[in-house]
Amino acid sequence: MATAIQDLPAVQALSRKDFVPSNEVRWCPGCGDYAILSSLQRTFPELGVPRENFVVISGIGCSSRFPFYMNTYGFHTIHGRAPSVATGVKVANPDLSVWIITGDGDGLSIGGNHLLHLLRRNLDVTVLLFNNRIYGLTKGQYSPTSPLGTKTKTSPTGSLENPLNPVLFALGAEATFVARTLDNNPKHMVETFKAAHAHKGISFVEIFQNCVIFNDSTWDSIYSKESRDDQLLFLEPGKPLLFGKDHSKGLRLNGLTPEIVAAATATPGEILIHQPGQPSPLYSQLLATLGQPDFPTPMGVIRQIEKPSYESLIHDQTEHAKAKRGSGTWQELLHGDATWTVT
Repeated sequence: MATAIQDLPAVQALSRKDFVPSNEVRWCPGCGDYAILSSLQRTFPELGVPRENFVVISGIGCSSRFPFYMNTYGFHTIHGRAPSVATGVKVANPDLSVWIITGDGDGLSIGGNHLLHLLRRNLDVTVLLFNNRIYGLTKGQYSPTSPLGTKTKTSPTGSLENPLNPVLFALGAEATFVARTLDNNPKHMVETFKAAHAHKGISFVEIFQNCVIFNDSTWDSIYSKESRDDQLLFLEPGKPLLFGKDHSKGLRLNGLTPEIVAAATATPGEILIHQPGQPSPLYSQLLATLGQPDFPTPMGVIRQIEKPSYESLIHDQTEHAKAKRGSGTWQELLHGDATWTVT
């Protein structure tokens, strides 16, 4: 179902208020979705895109209420199928800024196959995947990203399934822009969203998000005030991989094995330098595998490379065919060489 823009302003200068609809926002009090919504509403006015050119598309889940809470055009589609609808929207009108909002269940379970092909095709849209490691809308079942042993209504004695790593999934599909951010750091979210929008091609952003009702504090061991110095590795292109209080620790390679080293005693060039533009996915895959219990979790742009976007290839191919064969007609298409008449 599409939502219409309300009260389109005559001037081009936009603010967060232009993207806040009259609808009442309804999530559980304390849900991380509120912070993500606010950050996205703060991001859109700074992108230089007319409000009528934004489209927000979602599937099913708590996160998928976003099209109703953004004063833009949008579609609230069916479970896992937001990538299919987004593909049609972007190919039909490449000038639109298309944002897909999904969750770890919607995007990686029933929608996993759709998301995989969206990523490999390199459609110029942005995917925001909210990862709270639980099914929230259906009241607390384990999801594809739930840690091993998670006890829920559908796994009362603990989940036996190995969790899926969303960033590693995106890299495996050869996504050209892959990043990670967190719901309790609005500044970092806005910076990441801006970088995702600026990229020409598919942009995949995993967002650590808290579900206060069914999986509260799921990320506290990583991003709480007490943990974040040692458990978060904020990535900056061209800068060394440093973390810890006062950046006292760094990451180096011992062969192909990452190791933590004291920054003060590291030799020059020993600590890895962040290079998201590496053509080979090996470096990005290394970052994607870092995390508890042995390493900090990387936050920021993990991979960013350039490839032709899917919609540009389609339109180039169409123009080439027209130049070679002419525009053609529907009648010629329906009654061409590949049809026959049965009498």
